[in-house]
Amino acid sequence: MRQLDKHYIGGEWVASSANNRLDVINPATAKVSGQMILGTEADVDKAVAAAQGAFETFAFVSREDRIEILQNLIAEYQKRMPEMAAIITEEMGAPTKLANGAHAPSGIGHLMTALKVLENYSFHEDRGPTRIMKEPIGVVGMITPWNWPINQIACKVAPAIATGCTMILKPSEVAPYSCQLFTEMVHAAGVPAGVYNVVYGEGMTVGEALSGHEGVDMMSVTGSTRMGAAVQANAAKTIKRVAQELGGKSANILLDDADFETVVTRETLNAMRNTGQTCTLLSRMLVPHDRMDEAAEIAGRAAKTVVTGDPTSEDTYMGPIAHGAQFEKVGMLVQKGIDEGARLMAGGVGRPDGVDPNGYFVKPTVFANVTPDMTLAREEVFGPVLSIIGYKDEAEAIRIANDSEYGLSGAVQSASVERAQKVAAKLRTGMVTINGAAGDLSAPFGGYKQSGNGREWGDHAFADFLEIKSVMGFNA
Repeated sequence: MRQLDKHYIGGEWVASSANNRLDVINPATAKVSGQMILGTEADVDKAVAAAQGAFETFAFVSREDRIEILQNLIAEYQKRMPEMAAIITEEMGAPTKLANGAHAPSGIGHLMTALKVLENYSFHEDRGPTRIMKEPIGVVGMITPWNWPINQIACKVAPAIATGCTMILKPSEVAPYSCQLFTEMVHAAGVPAGVYNVVYGEGMTVGEALSGHEGVDMMSVTGSTRMGAAVQANAAKTIKRVAQELGGKSANILLDDADFETVVTRETLNAMRNTGQTCTLLSRMLVPHDRMDEAAEIAGRAAKTVVTGDPTSEDTYMGPIAHGAQFEKVGMLVQKGIDEGARLMAGGVGRPDGVDPNGYFVKPTVFANVTPDMTLAREEVFGPVLSIIGYKDEAEAIRIANDSEYGLSGAVQSASVERAQKVAAKLRTGMVTINGAAGDLSAPFGGYKQSGNGREWGDHAFADFLEIKSVMGFNA
C-alpha cells in the first residue's frame, strides 16, 4: 500500500503539521490503494515562505540555467515514463494503452515544448528610449485535477520554471501518485530548493489557504467551473491573478456533406476515450434532422464495440470512472436523459457485464433525439455519454453550438475545408478542431465564457506567468 506521508517543501520531504490522512481508492476495484497526508494552513505557510525565499534568486537565474533545469527534468522523466503510465492507470483508471500512449507522454511533451519556447523567447521589447520588460510574476499557487493528472501538472510547472517563477502545487487528492513520482523527478533533476513545492490536501483546506494567501502572487487552476469560481472569489481579497481552465460542453457539428459512417464512428469512439473524463470532450454531436436516424444507428453501433473493463488489460479501451462521487453523478445524468425522453441507442444505467462489481465502471452511452433544452445538452457529464442533437440548417447548428455557458472547445466535420473554416470562425470557443485534426501542444489551450480565462500550452502559456514593466529612458 502506498503512503504519501510527507509534503515537498524547500527541496526536502517534510512532515505535515498534522497527522490526518485520506484513503486513496483504486477506481477499478474500489479498494484502498494507499493513503495521503492532509496538509494544513500551516503547511501552506511553510511552502509559501520557501517559494518566496527561492524567488529572490530564481527570478534572476539566466535563460541558460533555466534551459539546463528543464533539460535535466526531461531526462529524469524519460527514465521513468513507463512507471508514470502505470501509476496513472492505478490511480485514476486510464487503460494501459491510453496511459502509455497519451497520459504519460503529455507530461514530457509539455516540458519539451516549454524548453523549445524558452530557447528563443523574448523577455523584453524596445520602443525608442523605453524598454518593456516581461518579468516573472512571483509565487504561483497551482491546483490540478484528477482526469489528466500529469498533463495538467506539467503544463503549469514547465512554463512557470521557464519564466522564473516559484510555485506551490496542490494536486488532486483523487490521483496524487503521479504528482509524487513527478516530484521525485524534480528532486533528482536538481531543481533549486524552494522553486517547486508540493502540499497534499483537500481543496477546502489547502486550496483555500493557497488562493487567499497574501504571499501568493498568482493562482493557476484547472477543474470544474464551480471550483474555479470559488478560487477566484477567495483570491479577490488579495487582487491576485487567477488563470483558470474549467469545464466544457463542447459541440461537434457534422455538416451535411460529411462522411457520416467514418466521422460518426470516429467521434463516438473519441467521446468514450478516457471514459469521457476530458474537459474538451465533444459531448454534443450536432447533425441535420433528416440524418438523425443514420447518425444514431452508426453511433450506437460504434459504442457497442467499446471494450470496457480492467484498465491493466491491453484489450481495454475504456476503464472506470475515476472516483465514486463522479460515478454516481454519471449514473444520475444517464437516468435523467432517459426520464426526459432522449432515445437511448447504447449503454444506459448500471455497470457493463464482466467488470469488477465494485469498480466504478459505467456503460458507453449514446442518446439520440436530444433537444437543446434537455439536461444532457446543457450540463457537463464528465463521463462516456454522447448526446446527438438535430439541427435545421447551418445557422441553427451554430446557434445551438454557441448556446452554452461554456466555450472551451468545438469541432466541425465537412468534406469542404473552406466551409468548415467559415463555421469554425462563428463558434464562440477557445479551440476548434476541423475534420479530426490532431492536437497541438504548441497551440494555446483555453476557453471563452465560463470555461475559464488565460491560455495554457506553448508560448501563450508564458504570458500568464509574466508581469509587464515599462522602463522609460532605458535606451537614452
